[in-house]
Amino acid sequence: MSDDDRDIDIESDDDNDSDTGTSIPQRNSTQNFTQEEKRAHHNALERKRRDHIKESFTNLREAVPSLKGEKASRAQILKKTTDCIQNMRRKIQANQKDVNELKHQIAILEEEVRLLESAKNGSEIDASSYHQLINCDHSSDGDEQDFSRRSKKMKTSYQI
Repeated sequence: MSDDDRDIDIESDDDNDSDTGTSIPQRNSTQNFTQEEKRAHHNALERKRRDHIKESFTNLREAVPSLKGEKASRAQILKKTTDCIQNMRRKIQANQKDVNELKHQIAILEEEVRLLESAKNGSEIDASSYHQLINCDHSSDGDEQDFSRRSKKMKTSYQI
């Protein structure tokens, strides 16, 4: 079977009306098609394929902020899209790191609140566990340093 015949067979499967379950009768034998009909059908399929690719590149160009409204080659569109995806992945990783650090800070603050509420209610606070909580390990990240400074300020504001 030639490539033209395969294209016709594949396309004839797509012509069935899948929504209603009915099908339009098709010529099953490629022998009934003339060479001109086969060529015209193949050309139509190829045109449809090229139009789909062109539309997909247009959609991709409009989806990438640095290309929006700009004229760009397909190679440029693919390169900028790749750059954009890699940049988004880096941002997601950084955001996930921030989320994890904030969860850690919340846990520390909740424990500190629990200890302070215990002290307020008259219970004695184990000073070593409070100091251990305040002085827990922090990395050199700027947000963590800021949190550490806040913890030290809090430590001095209510001496235990």
